[in-house]
Amino acid sequence: MILKNLLLTWLGIIVLSSTIQAQTIQDYVEEHTDHAQELMREYDVPASVILAVAIHESAAGKSKIARHLNNHFGIKGANTNTDINSSYRDYESADESYDNFVEVLQNRSSFNKLFDTFDQYDYAGWARGIQRGGYASSRTWASQVIAIINKYELYQYDERPEDYVEPVKAPVIKLKKYRHYSSRTSDHRRSSRFYTVKKGDNLNYIAESHGTSAKALMRKNGFKKSTLKPGQKIKL
Repeated sequence: MILKNLLLTWLGIIVLSSTIQAQTIQDYVEEHTDHAQELMREYDVPASVILAVAIHESAAGKSKIARHLNNHFGIKGANTNTDINSSYRDYESADESYDNFVEVLQNRSSFNKLFDTFDQYDYAGWARGIQRGGYASSRTWASQVIAIINKYELYQYDERPEDYVEPVKAPVIKLKKYRHYSSRTSDHRRSSRFYTVKKGDNLNYIAESHGTSAKALMRKNGFKKSTLKPGQKIKL
């Protein structure tokens, strides 16, 4: 009986702790969504990614560097704060920390190519790209950020079109290399610069399959919408 009561008490504590954590994160999201969306509209970085990285790196604003330095993204640098001894940057406000996160993505060569590769709706692509650029040493960093986005449905703040389709990660296909090319091969290479849309295709899948982005294809073909029709030819 005593063991049963202890077990029920522990379960109650776990449930209460989980509820408090969820409420804290939701409060954090509500506080910072507007500014994250402003940055998204100006720079095309998904608001969901901005929010999820901040939640992950600052424990939803509860970490010591967030409380004392207004640093929500774990960005290192000099600070003038006397409350704590830290190697992390300090900011005048949380908004300034958010601004600097996007500036880092823009100004560092390992990240700035992401702006041409992914649009503001592909949060998974952005998260993985930021990890590959060396933002964090953990191999599971991107997966953790994506999990936060999915758990709290942060993608709802990315202003996705109603017909938006999640990108499908295409398998890597290794092509054989030949030393000599016949005229027939050259003709095939020229024709492969166009793709004929098949039933069930979407722009994100086609882009992933050909090593580019939906945003780049839309720009190259002058598309205003991502909707495709079977038989339509797309310039690659």
